[in-house]
Amino acid sequence: MSLAGGLPKAIERGTDRGCRAIQIFNQSPRRWQPTSQGEAELGAFRAAMAASSIEAVLVHTVYLLNCASEDPDIRAKSLTSLTHSLRVGEQIGAAGVVLHPGSAKSGEVQGAIARAGATIREALHESERCPLQLENTAGAGGTLGRSFDELAELLAAAGGGERLGLCLDSCHLFASGYDIRTPAGIDELLREVGAKVGLRRIRSLHLNDCEAPLGSNRDRHANVGEGQLGEAGCATFLAAPAFDGLPCVLETPGENRSGASAEEVALAVRLRQRGIAQRRRRRRASATRSASTR
Repeated sequence: MSLAGGLPKAIERGTDRGCRAIQIFNQSPRRWQPTSQGEAELGAFRAAMAASSIEAVLVHTVYLLNCASEDPDIRAKSLTSLTHSLRVGEQIGAAGVVLHPGSAKSGEVQGAIARAGATIREALHESERCPLQLENTAGAGGTLGRSFDELAELLAAAGGGERLGLCLDSCHLFASGYDIRTPAGIDELLREVGAKVGLRRIRSLHLNDCEAPLGSNRDRHANVGEGQLGEAGCATFLAAPAFDGLPCVLETPGENRSGASAEEVALAVRLRQRGIAQRRRRRRASATRSASTR
């Protein structure tokens, strides 16, 4: 959600689109220079949110961050920016700060995980309470977090504390090889998450359809229902019982690349309801079959 006009405007824009959760950048996503918000603006944001239908706000870190960089200067800048985002998140009562864990580039992955973990751990030490959510990645290049093995290692390297969680992106899951279009695929995904990091670590969702094929490792977001997932796949993803009550935001291109519209938000709500109804019908049918075989 754009911050043009100040923080409180993000609440207004989210409300106009019928959102219950929004995501913001606390500064320009493509610049290191932090934006300084005074207490008056922060207070106005909190008041606007309290008076609105918005139930959760996520803060996304800037795209320049690479907590795993071999360059000490980039790591230092990443630490400063991440710490700033966590502090802003605490000041506005955010549900969490969402972070792309970083990239090994062409280097060794284990060393990159150790560097990312140390940077994240220091940022948590330099802030107080705001949760931090590592976002799974599509797996392009040397990006970290393409699998739950890597995410588990990153969580451990960052200290494994309760402030640490995950943000699951549907496009990235599909592009990294998880076929989440069917209930069986979702159930398999959640069994893996439960075994490797714990379901309690899932703290938020990004709903994005995917332009690229399954397992392509290409991060290409599509509008809801217009990509490889389709409406049925998006409905299945949203209806997973483990996701009940989690903040979910759209990062779709929208019409003319203007971002998600009110119509797309409403479509996502309908798809979740459709997916839940389908799960209930399957459970009833399964129970009926079980009863008939006794």
